[in-house]
Amino acid sequence: MNFFNNVIRFFQDGGSFMLPIAVVLVIGIAIAIERWIYLSYATQTNRKAFNQILPLLKKKDYSAIVKMGQSNGAPVSRMVAAGVIRMSESPRRDDIELAMEEGVLETMPMLEKRTGYLATLANIATLLGLLGTIIGLIAAFTAVANADPAEKASLLSSSISVAMNTTAFGLISAIPLLLAHALLQTKTTEITDSLEMAGVKCLNVLAGGGSAKTRAGDPGSRVNL
Repeated sequence: MNFFNNVIRFFQDGGSFMLPIAVVLVIGIAIAIERWIYLSYATQTNRKAFNQILPLLKKKDYSAIVKMGQSNGAPVSRMVAAGVIRMSESPRRDDIELAMEEGVLETMPMLEKRTGYLATLANIATLLGLLGTIIGLIAAFTAVANADPAEKASLLSSSISVAMNTTAFGLISAIPLLLAHALLQTKTTEITDSLEMAGVKCLNVLAGGGSAKTRAGDPGSRVNL
């Protein structure tokens, strides 16, 4: 109970700048939670989709892969489907690879969406805390200017302590937001790396099977979509 009372007193003593900092913190936490859920879901769907796509590639069931890419929201499905569609037009490995890289580039904005806001919000929280402290100190020195000399030291000490609350709260808000930003960036990088690795594996199956048929002059070398 004392802890909550201390928190409430700390918030009240900080002045008017505590509320904007709290709003920034709440927005940042909401973004961090939403991004973590989205990236976790993307990781799971990519893993599941890749486990379904690889057997289809080995069986050369390209039409099923294209349908999966159109109906499945997993980035890896769209990426491989783009490579399959390009292979129906050109069996060259470079052309297929470019199509799959394009699929990865299209996925990146969705993975990185709103993550950059966390660093900005952390900086805003810190600056609001410093601004609140400066405004508080200005008000404190103004207040003690005409105070009784015996009370000046006590009044000034109390006012500075209150002004410092905004800086402390700004840092308390900024640190977890920066940590969340770093964690989300790491998770995004892991997903991107897994997409590239999955793309290479699928490309080896696609280009290997398709190019071998083309060299042999097999009329079935083109993908039947």
